[in-house]
Amino acid sequence: MPKLSAIQQKFVLHWGEMGSRWGLNRTVAQIHALLYLSPQPLPAEDIAETLDVARSNVSASLKDLQGWGVVRRVHVLDDKRDHFECLKDVWEMFRVVVDERKKREMDPTLRLLEECLADAARDPATDRYTEEQLRQLQDFFVTAAAWYDQLRAWPLAAVRKCVKLGDRALKMLSP
Repeated sequence: MPKLSAIQQKFVLHWGEMGSRWGLNRTVAQIHALLYLSPQPLPAEDIAETLDVARSNVSASLKDLQGWGVVRRVHVLDDKRDHFECLKDVWEMFRVVVDERKKREMDPTLRLLEECLADAARDPATDRYTEEQLRQLQDFFVTAAAWYDQLRAWPLAAVRKCVKLGDRALKMLSP
């Protein structure tokens, strides 16, 4: 693996910083950035050397990225080592990340809200304000999840067009 250029290094470091703000381990995000910029799949050893991190850290980080569905293991002809590549289409990558966040964050929250509201219905000591607040939150999550499920069914080209419409979409929807 050749040494990173100044621009590549700047991006990898920034992506690591942003990753930690998004709740990811910095090394996980840096590995993702490196794979995103790499024109060919990389073996774990090259990743560790390039980023100057422990091989064990790279292995754990690659498993995490594979769990998110943004990195996959591939084989390279005449090389017995496992190589790794990430999704290159940023729209597909965004979709995969949002799918995972929905599964890991929204779905459990919706289940909890359903449980809380069911418990509140059985408990006469539940104060009505709390119950109403939980119901409003549940309504928001149900609506957001339904909207995402509809949007998820759209082809990526349609999602891109819709996002790029920006304020024009609002004007089209206004009476």
